[in-house]
Amino acid sequence: MLKKMNKTTKDNMITYGIVIVAYLVMQSLIMTGNISSLLEGLMVPLCTYVILAVSLNLVVGILGELSLGHAGFMCVGAFASAFFSKCTQDVITAAPIRFFLALVIGAVTAAIFGILIGIPVLRLKGDYLAIVTLAFGEIIKNLVNVLYIGKDKNGFHFSMKDVLSLNMQPDGKVIVNGPQGITGTPNDASFTVGVILVLITLFIIIRIVHSRDGRAIMAIRDNRIAAESVGINITKYKLMAFTVSAALAGLAGVLYAHNLSTLTATTNNFGYNMSIMILVFVVLGGIGNLRGSMIAAVVLTLLPEMLRGLSDYRMLIYAIILIVMMLFNWSPKAIEWRERHLSWRKNKKKEVQ
Repeated sequence: MLKKMNKTTKDNMITYGIVIVAYLVMQSLIMTGNISSLLEGLMVPLCTYVILAVSLNLVVGILGELSLGHAGFMCVGAFASAFFSKCTQDVITAAPIRFFLALVIGAVTAAIFGILIGIPVLRLKGDYLAIVTLAFGEIIKNLVNVLYIGKDKNGFHFSMKDVLSLNMQPDGKVIVNGPQGITGTPNDASFTVGVILVLITLFIIIRIVHSRDGRAIMAIRDNRIAAESVGINITKYKLMAFTVSAALAGLAGVLYAHNLSTLTATTNNFGYNMSIMILVFVVLGGIGNLRGSMIAAVVLTLLPEMLRGLSDYRMLIYAIILIVMMLFNWSPKAIEWRERHLSWRKNKKKEVQ
C-alpha cells in the first residue's frame, strides 16, 4: 500500500514538474527575446486550453459521460468576469485584487450554471447527454450575442433588441454591445497567472481523483448498477463532477477574457468548434489521462503555428499528425506494443537491480 501511494505521489509530482519546467523554459526564452511575438502571444491561450482539457477530462474520462457544452461554461465565466471588471475598473484600481475577484465570480457563475444544467441533464446518458450539452453551449452563445447592457447614473439598463432600446442618459455607456461583445476589458491575464491557474486546476482534479469521492465517481463510470447497489448516490457524485468541471471551465474563461481587448461570443471562441476542439484534446491525450490531455492541448495548439511556414500543406500535415496520434493512442496493435515495450523495460530494470 505504501509503495502504491508513493508511486501515485511520484506520478503527481512529475505532472506538476512538467508544468513548472515548461514555464521556466518558456519564461527564460521570452525574457531573452529568443521567441517570436506570435508564440509569446499564444502562452495565455495555451494555459486556457490546458485548463479546459484537464477539467473536461473529469467528466469525460473520470465520470465517463460525453459532454459537448464545455465552451458554454467557458463563455459564462468569460462574460461574467469581463462584465465585472469593466464595471469596477474605475472603482477597484488595484489590478491583482480586481482580477482575483473576477476569477472568483467567473468560477462561481459557471458552477451555478453547471448545477442548473446538470440537475436535469445528468439523468440522460450517452448521445442524448452530448446533444443536450451541445445545445446548452449554443443557447448561451446566442443569448450573449443578442444581449445589450448599458449603465448610467440611473443604474443598469438591459435590452435584447438594440442599443437604442436601452434608453440611457447621454452620459451613459454601453458595457455589453450584442454581437460586438465587451470592449476594453482590463488586460490583467499573464503567462505566470495562467500557469498558476493550471497548477491549481491539476491540484483540484488530482485531489478529487485520489479521494473517496473520486473512487465513487469512477465506480459509477465502471458499473452504474453495481455502484448504486452498494449505496453510492449516483446523482450526487455525477453532479459534483459536472459542477467542478464547469467551475474550472469558467476559470479558463476568465483567463481568456482578460487576455483580449474585445470579447465576442463567436462560434470559434465559444461555440460548437471550441467544444469539439477541447474534446479532441481529451481524446488524443487519452481519456482519463490528465497529463496526456495537458500535452495534447499544448501540441495541438502550437502545431498549426509551427507549421505556418508550410503554407498550403500546413493543415494537411496537421490532419496527418492527428490521425497518427489517434492510432498510436487507441489502436489495439499500438497498445499491445506499448505494453510489451514497457514490461520489457521493467524486467530489464529489475535485472540491473
